[in-house]
Amino acid sequence: MSSKNWIEFPHIEGEASHQAHADLPKGSYEREIGREGFFGPATHLYHRHPPTGWTSFEGPLRPRAFDAVKAAEENGAAHTAPVLLSNTRLQMRIWACDRPMKTLARNADGDDLLFVHQGEGELFCDFGHMSYRDGDYIVLPRGAMWRIEPKGRTVALLVEATDSSYKLPDRGILGPHAQFDPAMLDVPKIDAAFRAQADEREWKVVVKRRGQLTTITYPFNPLDAMGWKGNLSVVKLNWRDIRPIMSHRYHVPPSVHSTFVADRFVVCTFVPRPIESDPGALKVPFFHSNDDFDEVIFYHQGEFFSRDNIRPGMVTFHPCGFTHGPHPKAFAAGAKAAKTMTDEVAVMIDARDPLEMSACAEAVEDKGYADSWKTK
Repeated sequence: MSSKNWIEFPHIEGEASHQAHADLPKGSYEREIGREGFFGPATHLYHRHPPTGWTSFEGPLRPRAFDAVKAAEENGAAHTAPVLLSNTRLQMRIWACDRPMKTLARNADGDDLLFVHQGEGELFCDFGHMSYRDGDYIVLPRGAMWRIEPKGRTVALLVEATDSSYKLPDRGILGPHAQFDPAMLDVPKIDAAFRAQADEREWKVVVKRRGQLTTITYPFNPLDAMGWKGNLSVVKLNWRDIRPIMSHRYHVPPSVHSTFVADRFVVCTFVPRPIESDPGALKVPFFHSNDDFDEVIFYHQGEFFSRDNIRPGMVTFHPCGFTHGPHPKAFAAGAKAAKTMTDEVAVMIDARDPLEMSACAEAVEDKGYADSWKTK
């Protein structure tokens, strides 16, 4: 059955704005109820009080926040790094590595997406060699062998698309070159550094399949390709190469900032951009009840303009089923419109299937996060 066959009846009742996210009735707070992650039918309600103005929030649905970097373990293999959030279609881990990997990693369960939060170094894989730095996304296709040689400590978010693949989002009427041209994607090179590491000593490859690890031993380094051709490879993109979509008159939904898509979740990137300048336009994210997706944000750097008391390296987790939006201080700052640019960089994951929060994430949780929306 087509997903377009929604029961739709555009209608206006009472005091309401004719344009979403702009020119709100005086003294009102807009809340969006939407389906399919901002792509389905939606209604905007205009309330007298902030939709997040609760006085208490008890139970498993409550919003969560935790310091992901504190949960990172040093020198462990990437695929045994602590799991933060997971479901049957994705695993989100935090990984720290401060010395060259002694074994190669291979994931046979799905594609991996590595987001480098801290550090720089060299990555070697089937396809050659590439340098990496903070802010890099590195897509590691299912079955690829790889290892890194960090220059100091590297901390990375590792997101597995279980039994799935990472693809580029459909840009629609914007065209395929919006946000970033696919020509911006870097691929590894068969260069002098790659050839030099292809030694004849014994190497082990640790393969993850169905969550279990298998070790394959070679009497030589299997990263010994003489060359390659094709359109499947490890690829790299830095957030600094993303040119955000924005409108000076309208606050665009987070889905516009999609960077990679998998079968049951999407990865978005928030990068510095001009703040809406139209007097009637919202200057901060709108309150919304997204009742189809769990929302996760990893905060990389900058001042997070919709949040209060959130630091780089933290993660917020908002299960679907309740209204969320900007914190009171952030909402008030947006109303004053004193800032003209954002400076935040963050990675958002919207998951179609419910996510489970791990014990290691709970151990570094800010237990008072749900109270951060209180005005008193």
